[in-house]
Amino acid sequence: MGQHIVCRVDEIPEREAKLVHVEGRDIAIFNLGDRFAAIANRCPHEGADLCRGKVAAFVSADGPGQYMMEEERVMVRCPWHGWEFDLKNGQSYCDPRRMRVKSFEVNVTDGSALAEGPYKVEVFDVSTEDKYVILTI
Repeated sequence: MGQHIVCRVDEIPEREAKLVHVEGRDIAIFNLGDRFAAIANRCPHEGADLCRGKVAAFVSADGPGQYMMEEERVMVRCPWHGWEFDLKNGQSYCDPRRMRVKSFEVNVTDGSALAEGPYKVEVFDVSTEDKYVILTI
């Protein structure tokens, strides 16, 4: 599988997701603020779109009333039935031994570092003046 440019960083608001289609797969890309994560979009429980789920920190507890938010461990909660999946490895928190979603590697690359393709089109200058769009040929 090759690398695919799926969107600009600013197209996904922090703590939200974008659904992309790559090589016949629906993949949810999540902006976690300091990094991005990608998992298969379909919840294995009943097929909900995980890109519509709520992103939250993992909560652990040493005992009743003693809980901690683990901000570095981030999960998505299925929008239909609340099943939770780790955004790093796709592991389910509802049934960790049997249930998971596929996770994918995601990188952020500067646009100038990407190779220019072999095809070019003619480019025209566009400007605005007094709220009119001006095309210059």
